[in-house]
Amino acid sequence: MCGGRGTRLGGETEKPLVPVRGVPMVQRVLSALDGSRAETVYAAVSPATPETARFLESVESRTVSVVETAGTGYVSDLSTALGVVDGPAVTVAADLPLLAADHVDDAIDAARSAGADDASTAPSSVTVCVPADLKRRLGVSVDTAFDHDGRSVAPTGLNVVAGETDIVQLTCDDRLAVNVNRPRDLELAEARCD
Repeated sequence: MCGGRGTRLGGETEKPLVPVRGVPMVQRVLSALDGSRAETVYAAVSPATPETARFLESVESRTVSVVETAGTGYVSDLSTALGVVDGPAVTVAADLPLLAADHVDDAIDAARSAGADDASTAPSSVTVCVPADLKRRLGVSVDTAFDHDGRSVAPTGLNVVAGETDIVQLTCDDRLAVNVNRPRDLELAEARCD
């Protein structure tokens, strides 16, 4: 998902192209996907991210198919992107520059194992979350949080959209706690980046 304007981040650069230690965030996400078991990569862009679309068409990575969305909001753009995908899909926000291949593979495994008890059951949908207090301790923004088993958790931007069963995969891996939405988030991502 790389159609956001990045207005909270400020600056003139489209959010997916904001560099973290010299590498655009979307390139860092693509590198993680390239190293994972995800098979095909689709990048959902919007009218707000024309430079990102051009970048993705020229990037050296496994083939990336660019999906044009209306840019009317995350849920609507996600729905458009999922409309071109056949079967379960890993979704990830372009503002997750510390994402690693093992994070993607863990989410895929969680989706598959949740439905493994019944061979007729499709994989489950997975929302990967971190404790909201982890984000606060790190000093990164907490824009969305919800209660899960009596604990406030924040979605990371990494999901598997599959079957009708939805599960929350909770992790304390601080790399997944850093979504770059504001200048302070960018500073923290750069400080934690390899």
